[in-house]
Amino acid sequence: MAGNLINGYGTIIAMNKRLIVGNWKMNPITLDEAKKIANKIKRIAPTLSSVETVIAPPFPFIIPCGGRNKVKHFSLGAQSASIEIDRGPYTGEVSATMLGEVGVEYVIVGHSEQRKRGETDETVSKKVKAVLEAGLSPIVCVGEVVRDEAGDYLNVLKNQIKNSLANVEAKSAGSIVLAYEPVWAIGAAEPMKNDDIYESSLFVKKVFSDMFGPEAGVKVKVLYGGSVNYRNAGDIVRVGKVDGLLVGRESVNAPGFVELLKAVDDVK
Repeated sequence: MAGNLINGYGTIIAMNKRLIVGNWKMNPITLDEAKKIANKIKRIAPTLSSVETVIAPPFPFIIPCGGRNKVKHFSLGAQSASIEIDRGPYTGEVSATMLGEVGVEYVIVGHSEQRKRGETDETVSKKVKAVLEAGLSPIVCVGEVVRDEAGDYLNVLKNQIKNSLANVEAKSAGSIVLAYEPVWAIGAAEPMKNDDIYESSLFVKKVFSDMFGPEAGVKVKVLYGGSVNYRNAGDIVRVGKVDGLLVGRESVNAPGFVELLKAVDDVK
């Protein structure tokens, strides 16, 4: 597969590299623990030939987890950003521009937990636009709440993608990452079946292609998220044929996340 993903920092990620994103959510509770997890990941990341690793710590831990020096195959992410691009009277908000100033390259947008708390497709679309204008790469989360046998969930998923990317210009499509996270599979005992992951990721790419053209559809990275751990990650990537993973709980379990990265790196 030809082509590259270019984020706002000019970092070029070859299409044959998998993107593994650790979403730490509101974990861990201490800075000391956060730095220990980050340092273990930063030690393994440069040794991996087929994986690019991103960690998204809580806002207060982003700077200390990043450190002063750039680490090969390792980037910082954030778990959200304001719809406001720059600055202003927006108490409690953090802009994508500010995140870029402290070394963040990726921003998770539209995560199911945010959507559950009231974030709409319209809000997600505004956040995506703000992230792109700040020169960062949005990781746009989409996924159905239920998977009905009649297949109505496909229309739900299609509309969610279109609405969430409504403010995106074609020239910016190459900076977008899509994370398919079926809500019903998050926190479940087992992830979605690998064959179903493959079919759904193809559908997501097709919708993206219809919006931004065939070339963009081929190049866009589609990640899978939902009950991913070091035991199943390799098979999800190998059989599900996704371009990477959005990892929740396992991403703050440093030994498990390191094994997960190794398992994905071994997939040829």
